[in-house]
Amino acid sequence: MIVTVSASHEITAQGVCPAMKSAGEVMDIIAAYREVGTYRGAAEMCGTTHKTVKRIINKALAGDKAPSRKRREHNFDEVTDLVVEKVKATAGKISAKRLLPLAQAAGYAGSARNFRRLVAEVKKNWRREHPRGRRPAVWTPGEMLVIDWGDAGRGLHVFCAVLAWSRVRFVRFADNERAETTLAFLAECFEELRGVPKVVLADRMGCLKGGVVANKVIPTADYVRFATHYAFRPDWCEAADPESKGIVENLVGYAKRDLVVPQAPFDDLTMANLAARRWCAEVNSVVHSEICAVPAERLVSERQVLTALPSLRPTIGKPPATRKVDRLSCVRFGSARYSVPTRLIGTRVAVVETAGRLLITDLATGQIVADHAPVPPGEASVIDEHYGGPRPTPRRAARARTETEKAFLALGPIAETFLTGSAASGNTRLAADLVELAALQAAHGQAALLTALERAIAFRRWRADDVRAILAAGAGTAQVRPPGDALVLELPHVPTRSLADYTLDKLDRIGDAS
Repeated sequence: MIVTVSASHEITAQGVCPAMKSAGEVMDIIAAYREVGTYRGAAEMCGTTHKTVKRIINKALAGDKAPSRKRREHNFDEVTDLVVEKVKATAGKISAKRLLPLAQAAGYAGSARNFRRLVAEVKKNWRREHPRGRRPAVWTPGEMLVIDWGDAGRGLHVFCAVLAWSRVRFVRFADNERAETTLAFLAECFEELRGVPKVVLADRMGCLKGGVVANKVIPTADYVRFATHYAFRPDWCEAADPESKGIVENLVGYAKRDLVVPQAPFDDLTMANLAARRWCAEVNSVVHSEICAVPAERLVSERQVLTALPSLRPTIGKPPATRKVDRLSCVRFGSARYSVPTRLIGTRVAVVETAGRLLITDLATGQIVADHAPVPPGEASVIDEHYGGPRPTPRRAARARTETEKAFLALGPIAETFLTGSAASGNTRLAADLVELAALQAAHGQAALLTALERAIAFRRWRADDVRAILAAGAGTAQVRPPGDALVLELPHVPTRSLADYTLDKLDRIGDAS
């Protein structure tokens, strides 16, 4: 149906469907407007408003297109170009808070809230024009191992590694993120995998990075030696791009949620790493949600394409200090002495301080021969087993020089004990006493003299006169018994009577006789 409004305009009802009006109602409105020629007259005829009639007629004249609305002016229009330029220069990262002072200096006088709306709209348009898309990673067996560090709180750091194709996970704890710790954990990871992948991917961690030139990361010399020993190629992520290693970023978060939070706080690193080993064995033996397979089972087939491990683990960190074992069977380290087995006297050993312990290794065999706790300078840490047992009590043996001394010491240990005690008591006439004791031996015999000397030692009587008095007292002297021993006395023998001698009739006879 075509309705002619004027000689130069045609109104087509087909396809014109304003809100709340059917196609039939629209055609009736257009027909009424053709007859009366006014909006209000057509509105009265069709039972609607003149605004609705005007909207329908204008849309029909525009070719069934809604008339363009006039853009409203805003108080930030004059700084819109400035915002667009800054958002483009910063790749959509600048905030409205940082842009507001620049906009105010350029003449913006509106509110901060209204300015944030402008910045948000400009950022939205910029991101629409510059989408950041990624393609999914496609891993091949034996190709990539991804590593990263995470902060587990309370001074605890978690090292995570993922073998990309099989998704085998490796987690360990440490109290630092130094290069020595990182390389030691990486070596342990290779040993647990029983092979080495072709590439190890890491972010630009400072412990492995020697510098960056033209966006090329220079690894440290220690990392280069380590990679050469294990025959893998170090690779690095782009700066500030954690998404490029999301496979291990997810493992760091998973370890924190499922391992650290339920079992923390750990008493020490040993308990933490034991828990980490149990956790890795658990998660590697269940189906992985991404690959829908068991990582431990996939590792069996992936090991066939991993590089074989070298026969020895390389020395990580600074080389150990070497020391020569002195005649005391000790080595000096940090101005302190540490004992080693006596068989190593005169040889050189390696001394390493690790995990709060001092380990001493025999360079000839590579065996750890001593494990000490560090001691302050000037102190000594001695292990009795290195010397065949505990230290014996110092003893200065008596050495006879004169004939009298030789004759007295020939009496045996009792005589030596008496001589030592008498000298310790300050007996300045000990030499003359020995002569007198020799005379007592000739008079009383050796057995009696030894008994007297033994009693003198028990009562701490150290003069020859005391021994003479003991000999003069003879066997009637009291014998000292240790506390608690039974006291045995020899009582005199007396005749005994029968109980029948004490009956009443016999007692009466005794009374009469008296």
